Amino acid sequence: MHFQVHAVDGLARSGLLQLAHGEVQTPAFMPVGTYGAVKSLAPNDLRQVGAQIVLGNTYHLWLRPGLSVIGAHRGLHRFMGWDGPILTDSGGFQVFSLGPLRKVGEDGVRFRSPINGDAMLLTPEESIRIQHVLDSDIAMIFDECTPYWIESNGQARPATEGEAADSMQRSLRWARRCRDEFDRLRGAGALFGIVQGGMFEALREESVAGLLAIGFDGYAIGGLSVGEPKPQMLAMMRHAAARLPQPAPRYLMGVGTPEDLLAAMAAGIDLFDCVLPTRNARNGWLFTGRGDVKIRNARYRDDSSPLDPDCACATCRQFSRAYLHHLQRINEMLGARLNTIHNLHYYLDLMRRARLSIQQGSFERFAQAELAARAAILTS
Repeated sequence: MHFQVHAVDGLARSGLLQLAHGEVQTPAFMPVGTYGAVKSLAPNDLRQVGAQIVLGNTYHLWLRPGLSVIGAHRGLHRFMGWDGPILTDSGGFQVFSLGPLRKVGEDGVRFRSPINGDAMLLTPEESIRIQHVLDSDIAMIFDECTPYWIESNGQARPATEGEAADSMQRSLRWARRCRDEFDRLRGAGALFGIVQGGMFEALREESVAGLLAIGFDGYAIGGLSVGEPKPQMLAMMRHAAARLPQPAPRYLMGVGTPEDLLAAMAAGIDLFDCVLPTRNARNGWLFTGRGDVKIRNARYRDDSSPLDPDCACATCRQFSRAYLHHLQRINEMLGARLNTIHNLHYYLDLMRRARLSIQQGSFERFAQAELAARAAILTS
């Protein structure tokens, strides 16, 4: 991996990330292909909407279809027919989301397979080995995603600083094990560390210092957008981003809305992923530069205008709001596909225009104009 920042505007930056399977212009958004597929889209669709890199998930691909199947294809790229770069999440967030069905220990996380009930153990070493078989361009360390809410005596409360510290320190110990296993396997891709520490600035700083001492190719900010208030999430993101090394790529995991992305780019973040554009597309919630559209609403039944007249995606060029409303109402799979094409195009074009504004030294003006345009029209 090679990363170079080409332009800086305030803290926002535009660069080029060179990986084994291609180049990524940053800031960049990664469509989420959890099981080796971005729902309803083929690889050529992803190229047409502007995708440069996609995300796959270690945990889910490990369970289905399994490493023997993907290994027979010599990696995830050939298996899913995508020849561009792939980042694989380590599975840490997925086992975190299993809640009481999993048990975290120093060795790793024990859980029952949701597919057949088999006893499973996912360790830092196993996560790296899985990603090695997947042939990831960017592999992530296996970490413990510190929860915001803790169940205690039948009630939920925010995690204490002590609980967040224990979790963060375990993640650092696991980070060292991931680094050692990655080096032992002589992985061809890059390995990113993940900053944890909950909602505590001092713990985030300790996490960054520990990861820097180990040494990684890039650094991600994890453990955000897990139930905390939005202002707290943004403040913690900015605090962590300011402490990450300038030469390395920075990745904000699992966030979020267009407004979140603009705020994060302003703080110097380079990479993003989130299920929001694809999941919302399937539910008929469409992002536009003029506000968000709930296409199921009856007001669109006879609306012959395009979803977004300023959008150049195939959906907006060919189909009316009335047609998209009809497809959503009858649960036609074509509706999910057309909506996904639009939402991903919107996100990826937002990245493209942000990159251009950074290169031109006008990012703040660009971001303010985008925010004002989206806020001017209420979600309808």
